[in-house]
Amino acid sequence: MEYLYIGLILFLFFLVNYYFEKFHIPSLLAYILAGLALSATISGDLYNLVETIGDIGVLLLFFLLGLHYPLAHLLNISRRIWQVGVMDIILCFGVSFIMAYLFGFGPLNALILGGVAYASSSSITLKMLEDTGRDKTPEAEFKTGLLIFEDIAAPIIVSFLVGFNLEMEISAGSLLSITARVLIIVLFSILVAVYGFRKLEYFVKRYLAKDFMLLFALAAAFLLAGLAIYLELSSLLGAFLAGVMLSETRSSGELDRFISPLKKATLPFFFFWFGASISLEAGITAPWFLLILVLWGLAAKVLVGFLGGRIYGLTWKGSLRSSFSLGQRGEFSVVIAALGGPLLIAFSGLYIILTALAGVFMFHKAPGLADRSFELLKRIFPALPPEGNNHS
Repeated sequence: MEYLYIGLILFLFFLVNYYFEKFHIPSLLAYILAGLALSATISGDLYNLVETIGDIGVLLLFFLLGLHYPLAHLLNISRRIWQVGVMDIILCFGVSFIMAYLFGFGPLNALILGGVAYASSSSITLKMLEDTGRDKTPEAEFKTGLLIFEDIAAPIIVSFLVGFNLEMEISAGSLLSITARVLIIVLFSILVAVYGFRKLEYFVKRYLAKDFMLLFALAAAFLLAGLAIYLELSSLLGAFLAGVMLSETRSSGELDRFISPLKKATLPFFFFWFGASISLEAGITAPWFLLILVLWGLAAKVLVGFLGGRIYGLTWKGSLRSSFSLGQRGEFSVVIAALGGPLLIAFSGLYIILTALAGVFMFHKAPGLADRSFELLKRIFPALPPEGNNHS
């Protein structure tokens, strides 16, 4: 029966993806909403099977993220965007955490909500940039750099949250312990990447067409994920670092083409499982705070996009277009939300759905919103330099 269920679920993914695409609604939301709609029927062994397949999908997601970022590229991006990245963490993660804590959420749950509110969705943002033809603009380079910074920060944040969750406390001792373990696996991965995988460049390129090279890449991903779990960290950090290690072979594009289809087939199960985990029967915890957090989550990204764009060197209009293009939360928020209990998953799930829908709407309206905002700023600050209506 498992094969029948999996076949039906895959066909469901095809249908919702096909129809949601017509309305320009991200497929990620389609899978979550499908899971939410069918939550009453997804239980027992089927629920566990969907979760297991989804876990593999999200692990491959983080592995492929790391595969795109060789060490030199990571350092270069960090140097260019670190100021904006730190501002992003402070406003979106830090302030959201403080708000949740002051509103009565416990320290760990408040940290999880801060993580949920932190990262923009890379998959949604990059697809919309491509679909709207705005992927060649200067602000696209800025937004992509910020997304890469978030891609690097997200697995580390997840590992700290997993560590706190396992130790059931947040203290100076647990913070130092988790930091030490994160440094151990990061330093180990860097050493293996520099002194091991760089020397395998010729070997990997020579045998890329062979079936066993896919097995080699997947072995690295699961071994590092397993090492991270052994250190009581997130498996996703290990998978990400495995990707960074393999990127040193200079074969990222070819390896991505091998593994990406497997990720595309398994990752929807994770979002579907998350949607099926959302239970609205007990009501929503603190609905007014949910609204406040959604509004702050969108406002914080507007601030990061505008101030960060100016720091990065964008024009006023370019910064304003960026500010209205980052509100959508997605895959990283779902990963972090899944660390919470049932009530927190329901709260976070609605937060993700609302910010994703609002963020997609704002993204498509960003050029017009930027023009009107600039005209308003000109009235308030007449000394602002004039800008044309171009999108550079």
